[in-house]
Amino acid sequence: MKAFYGDLKLGILGGGQLGRMLIQQAINYNVTVKVLDPDREAPCRKLCDEFVIGSLGDYETVYNFGKKVDLLTIEIEKVNVDALEQLEKEGVLVYPQPRIIRLIQDKGLQKQFFKENNIPTAEFQVISSPQQLKESHIPFPYIQKLRRDGYDGRGVYKVIDESYLAKAFTEPSLIERLIDFEKEIGVIVARNESGEVKTFPLVEMEFNPDVNLVEFLISPSTLPFEVQQDAAQIAIKIAQDLKIVGLLAVEMFLDKHGKILVNELAPRPHNSGHQSIEGNVVSQFEQHLRAIFNQPLGDTACLNNAIMVNVLGEAGYEGPAVYEGIEKVLKCPGVYVHLYGKALTKPFRKMGHVTIVDVDREKAIEKARFVQQTLKVIS
Repeated sequence: MKAFYGDLKLGILGGGQLGRMLIQQAINYNVTVKVLDPDREAPCRKLCDEFVIGSLGDYETVYNFGKKVDLLTIEIEKVNVDALEQLEKEGVLVYPQPRIIRLIQDKGLQKQFFKENNIPTAEFQVISSPQQLKESHIPFPYIQKLRRDGYDGRGVYKVIDESYLAKAFTEPSLIERLIDFEKEIGVIVARNESGEVKTFPLVEMEFNPDVNLVEFLISPSTLPFEVQQDAAQIAIKIAQDLKIVGLLAVEMFLDKHGKILVNELAPRPHNSGHQSIEGNVVSQFEQHLRAIFNQPLGDTACLNNAIMVNVLGEAGYEGPAVYEGIEKVLKCPGVYVHLYGKALTKPFRKMGHVTIVDVDREKAIEKARFVQQTLKVIS
C-alpha cells in the first residue's frame, strides 16, 4: 500500500458530519481525501481535496469514483455494494469490506448473523408479509423494524396490541421481543488488517423518545466492571467473527436482569463515539483511519469524564439555521461545540454536538443539562 501519510488517495462515500470529522483527523496525517455525496451543500464539501456530486446508490457513479482512489471507506451504509465488490476484485482496498456492508444493510441478515454466531440478542422473527405479521409467534408488545433503509429512528414501529397492526410496515421487516431494559449502552471496537483489536470504554446513552435518536451520552460508564468487561468481549467477538477492517459500533441493551443483548451494528464512526474527540487519548475517527491504513491502533483510555449532547433542530423550525444560546454555552469551561456546517435546519435534524469534559462527573452532567436547555437551533 502507498504511504498513508503522503501519496495515498482516500475516498469517502458520504459527505455528512461523520465524513467531515474523519477529514479533520485525516488532515493531521496529510491524507488526500476525495468525497462522493449527492448533496452539493454536504458538510464535507469545503474540507476535502475533491468533492464529487453523485448518487451513492448508483453502480456506475460509485464504481467510477472508486477507480480514482487507492482506498475506499464509508460514513453511511446506504451505498451500492455491487460496485464495491467489483472494485475490491480489481484491487481497490474497500474497508469495511463490501460483504460486511451488505450484511449491515439488512437487519434481518444482521439478526441471523447474531444467531449463527451465538451473539446474545432479543428473540426475533423475520417477516415477509402482513399476514405473517398477524401469525407471529412473538407476543405483544413487540418492535417492528424495516429490514432495509431504517436509520436515526426511522423504520421502527412499536406494536402494542392487535389494533396497531393496521399501521404496521408492509415491507420486508423483522419483529423482536420488546426488551424491558435498564440501560442502552454501546461499545466501539476497531480491528486492523493485521488482526489487532481494541475497544473504547463502554458508554451509556439516553434517547430522545420522540425520534429515537441518541440525545445524551456519558463516558466512562459507572456500571459494574463485570458488565463493562462482558460488553467489551461481545464487541470483540463480533469484530473477530466478521473479520472487519475498520471501526464497528455495537449498540446494546442491558436488561433488568443484568443481561446484555446486542441491538444493532454500524461499521463506521458512530454518534455514540463523538465524545472520544476530547474525552479519550485517541478519537474514534483517528482509530478508524489507523485501522483501515493497517497502522497500530491507538490508546482508547478515557482522559476525563465526558458527556456528549446532540444538537438537534428544534420542532417547528425549518430554514436557515440560527444557534440560539451558543454564547452562553461557550462561556462554560470544558465545553466543546462542534457544528456540522448544515445551512438549513429542520425538526430533529442533527446539526451538531457538544462535548462536556470535567474531572467531577456530577459537574459534567450538570453542565450537559445546561447545554441541553440553552443551545437551540431555530430559524
